[in-house]
Amino acid sequence: MDQREDYDQLQKAGKEHLWMHFSRHGIYDDDHDIPVIVKGEGAYIWDSRGKRYLDGLAGLFVVQAGHGRQELAEAAAKQASELAFFPLWTFAHPTAIALAERIASYTPGDLNRVFFTTGGGEAVETAWKAAKQYFKLTGKPTKTKVISRQVAYHGTTHGALSITGIPALKEPFEPLVPTTVHVPNTNFYRADEHDGPAVTSWFADDRASGGEAVAEADRPANLGSDLEAFGRWAADQIEEAIIKEGPDTVAAVFLEPVQNAGGCFPPPPGYFQRVREICDRHDVLLVSDEVICAFGRLGDMFGANRYEYVPDMITCAKGLTSGYSPLGAMIASDRVMEPFLQGSTSFVHGYTFGGHPVSTAVAMANLDIFEREKLNEHVRENEGAFRSTLEKLLDLDIVGDVRGDGFFYGIELVKDQATKETFNDAESEKLLRGFLSKALWDNGLYCRADDRGDPVIQISPPLVVDQTQFDEIEQILRSVLTDAQNQL
Repeated sequence: MDQREDYDQLQKAGKEHLWMHFSRHGIYDDDHDIPVIVKGEGAYIWDSRGKRYLDGLAGLFVVQAGHGRQELAEAAAKQASELAFFPLWTFAHPTAIALAERIASYTPGDLNRVFFTTGGGEAVETAWKAAKQYFKLTGKPTKTKVISRQVAYHGTTHGALSITGIPALKEPFEPLVPTTVHVPNTNFYRADEHDGPAVTSWFADDRASGGEAVAEADRPANLGSDLEAFGRWAADQIEEAIIKEGPDTVAAVFLEPVQNAGGCFPPPPGYFQRVREICDRHDVLLVSDEVICAFGRLGDMFGANRYEYVPDMITCAKGLTSGYSPLGAMIASDRVMEPFLQGSTSFVHGYTFGGHPVSTAVAMANLDIFEREKLNEHVRENEGAFRSTLEKLLDLDIVGDVRGDGFFYGIELVKDQATKETFNDAESEKLLRGFLSKALWDNGLYCRADDRGDPVIQISPPLVVDQTQFDEIEQILRSVLTDAQNQL
């Protein structure tokens, strides 16, 4: 079979048999082929026709150490030849134990207990179930609800999807788990669009004496002019939601260090410290959802370390193995674990492939690369150059905002830079899917043009990139966005 026949067979089989994720299958017809990726090396990927692309999304915020790492493939093969599989149901195996110990050494505070899953959604599901059972074991069985942020993505299982704050992803599968509440996120670029009354808060002494909620400082007159004030306001919306729902009903708050969906919203100064105070005041567990942000994406093993807060649980996945084998984890504090250590108590939850021996062996080898090549240090040393390179695009009228941290950025697109006027749904559809996604790909850049919220382009390359790739990303974006701007 020659190369053309092989390509045609791949396309035929893919169109007839493969059900791809989050994909519009109706677009793949005789005139539109499925992109088939066959090779990766460093920060680049190649398709089945031999064309090279810069991987500006690290696969899916995953391939931290870069493509083509032979030592990770060898670690997988070596482990599979010794012990290919054994579950962590009552039993253990050496690489799961070693990896749990190693992960715990990177975490803030007393987050010392690691529950392995196969991915991020399962880790989020695990954290919610752990929070609910924890409160049942500690005599507070009515604490079951979760608070998360608007537009935030936390996974696709029914529980994780309920926590997710993106209505369009939820509607096809409703009814979902009803005990979730969503509060404003930390999109400072759109801060002036928020409106609401002064925030109320319960202080510990008022609550202990059965007092009523008391009003704190009035809402800032202009949230868009003071980042720290906006952060305090956004954090206080969490307390307002806890009080409205009833502190005796709320189990956990789920927050990403930098919110992904909507286009990379970093936390304002003091935001997480304020949220930590609020959770402590109302006996609510704080879950740091770091499925994207952990393992170097922000220049640290965990975003909680970067932003200096200590959650009660961390969820993670993706970069833990750089994508070379599926693995996720929920990491719990000693406090959360303590009631599960008593007598015959069991956390009645688990996954067949959670903590798979091959995956945990790959993760250990991946973390060796992190430490040997100082990937976190590389991100911290280069994030300023990455940001300044992307910010050059602000001279284009279509670019409204460039935001993010580490190697994790969102570029928000607007109709009018001066007024921040955004695109309506039809315009976003035409801009993102009708033009940008294909044009960026055709010009050799794999990234994400996304409209979960206002339209953005997300850039999150492997952690091994440097100024050469920063410039390449900027040049491709500039060319394509200039064309888009001229078509508006």
